Amino acid sequence: MPRTKAAASHAANDRPETWPTPALNSRDLRMSYRIARGEQGVLTFEPYKSILLPQWRFKTLPIAEASSKTLYNAFTHYVKAGDFVGADMARKFIQMGMTRAKRYANHKGGKKYDRSAREIERDGGERVELAKSEGHEGREEKLRVSELFKEVWRRCTSDERYLKLKEEFVAERKGWEKEQKKAKKEDAADVKTEVKSEDVDAG
Repeated sequence: MPRTKAAASHAANDRPETWPTPALNSRDLRMSYRIARGEQGVLTFEPYKSILLPQWRFKTLPIAEASSKTLYNAFTHYVKAGDFVGADMARKFIQMGMTRAKRYANHKGGKKYDRSAREIERDGGERVELAKSEGHEGREEKLRVSELFKEVWRRCTSDERYLKLKEEFVAERKGWEKEQKKAKKEDAADVKTEVKSEDVDAG
């Protein structure tokens, strides 16, 4: 849920002067990242979630303008630094600004389904999308907010340097996955050798 204007202003003033780039210093962290679909993982992948979440706001158009500007600043910083993970996480927050604002435009109170994913997991069954509402207070502003974030998101997804970093990340991850499979095979072979050796010694 978006915070108040005062809280959003405070959060913007607390943004890092230099955005941290932890994925550049840790291959394990970098390789644990998943691009996934849309904005999946945006609220779980640390420490980038904690770095960027305080800057993500969309309650009103002025708040969204400040938020999108700050998140785009983070995106460009990460691209220049060569930190694809940071850039992609910033892109995900910008995309989530677009989709969440659109949800509030389509559904009064922002509730899209009759039950949460957690309730489905706990109780089983399926969830039903609620009927869209029209004419509710704030609808037009949320549509403008969604369009604002959409414009910034498009800038991110068409950025050539970002796309190049994405290509390099995908290639690096494929190489890393091959290394992991090879290591597992070698470990399995070592275990097999040890078992055979123990059987011989026992005989």
